[in-house]
Amino acid sequence: MADIETDVIAGVPTQLLINGRWTAAADGREFGVNDPATCAELCRVADGGAADGARAVDAAAAAQYSWARTAPRTRSEILRRAYELLVERTDDLARLVTLEMGKPLAEARGEVTYAAEFFRWFAEEAVRIDGGMTTTPDGRNRIMVMRQPVGPCMLITPWNFPLAMGTRKIGPAVAAGCTMVLKPAPQTPLSSLALAGILQEAGLPDGVLNVITTTRAAEVVEPALRGGRIRKLSFTGSTAVGRLLLSQCADTVIRTSMELGGNAPFIVFEDADLDVAVEGAMTAKMRNMGEACTAANRFYVHHSVADAFAERLASRMAALTVGPGTRDGVQVGPLIDAAGKQKVAALVEDAVAKGAKVIAAGAAPQGVGHFYPPTVLTQVSADSDMLTSEIFGPVAPVIAFDDEAEVVRLANDTDWGLVGYVFTRDLDRALEVGERLEVGMVGLNTGLVSNPAAPFGGVKQSGLGREGGRVGIDEFLEYKYIAIPRLQRVSSTAPSVT
Repeated sequence: MADIETDVIAGVPTQLLINGRWTAAADGREFGVNDPATCAELCRVADGGAADGARAVDAAAAAQYSWARTAPRTRSEILRRAYELLVERTDDLARLVTLEMGKPLAEARGEVTYAAEFFRWFAEEAVRIDGGMTTTPDGRNRIMVMRQPVGPCMLITPWNFPLAMGTRKIGPAVAAGCTMVLKPAPQTPLSSLALAGILQEAGLPDGVLNVITTTRAAEVVEPALRGGRIRKLSFTGSTAVGRLLLSQCADTVIRTSMELGGNAPFIVFEDADLDVAVEGAMTAKMRNMGEACTAANRFYVHHSVADAFAERLASRMAALTVGPGTRDGVQVGPLIDAAGKQKVAALVEDAVAKGAKVIAAGAAPQGVGHFYPPTVLTQVSADSDMLTSEIFGPVAPVIAFDDEAEVVRLANDTDWGLVGYVFTRDLDRALEVGERLEVGMVGLNTGLVSNPAAPFGGVKQSGLGREGGRVGIDEFLEYKYIAIPRLQRVSSTAPSVT
């Protein structure tokens, strides 16, 4: 590695964080973190097991009482300081994200900015947790409502946005007064460990955030969820794993937030501005090399403009520069690992075998690294696997449609419902289609919906609950109602009227 990369890695903790102390795994195990562009090992980190998970839960449970009673302004200022540290260290953090995850440095810098904004947003929400006082209709009782932290939380984050998914969960938990056990993805633990160090610097008390890096997720997570002290699970990942975690949460009736898979339709009507639509497609498809749950997965384009759209998109995709994300000028980095690359390749091979035509396939570098070229396909058969699977790669299947009713039916014909994209100049059509799409978010003439100030989440098997926005902190708060009888005072004289 170059000296600057060595320095970036050297500055990151590589042990578990439990009760404010960095510690090795109880059994001494470690695992390697690899650069997906070179397949080289960057470093080794502690591989936590069941005993470590139990200690982390103990620490979170022990810290919950005092942390919940910390002044909202104190919690707010910790998040604000952490926000400022993230911004100050943008370049180093971006390089860290690129090294362990693969995305180009320009995108990694964008992720750091996005991640920091969650801390700034929830710093402001921490002091706005409200309640209320009303009177019952019969006048006999007062109703006092307060909101309190749900309690110790298990936070499980994915590898594709390793820094931002951490702040999106940690931010509202800190603001609400909850303690946490964070389990990052084993492919990308370094961003989470760096983030934990920053929160320590910002003044987060010991035990409030505990981090368990592990390749033994089942040993760590299941006992924690079934043990009765974790009261909230926030998970971002696949629908299959989400279903398993939901079953584990059932025993102790744990509150859950689930941000799961997606199969986003990208709809282009005949009246759309094609320049805007193609630009939106590049954003919705190629952000993070297509490795995003919000990535456009199925491009439905009106038959009258389908060829023109596909040609323009193919030209843009084929011109992208593929290579290691740390190199200047690179626009498309590697996929996360060999399994991710093999999945994308298999989906393309299946579509081609069923009649699809490849009209663009950019060049991928030779040699090591999990690179896959940006690809556009047309004439994709309805039974192609890529139309019913989350591609998670730089591949865009274009399917022509005839009318609005047909495309809405096709768009909704999936178990997922995270996001949909609609391109049209007709406002009535935009609103009608937006209302009819079975998704939690709609991008209207834009390929980017993610924003810390907006509620992020889906319907159907894309998840439960919302992250971000005004409602994001609600996932970490419980309502408590206190009934207060009104004393029936007897007065000997009526109030005077003047």
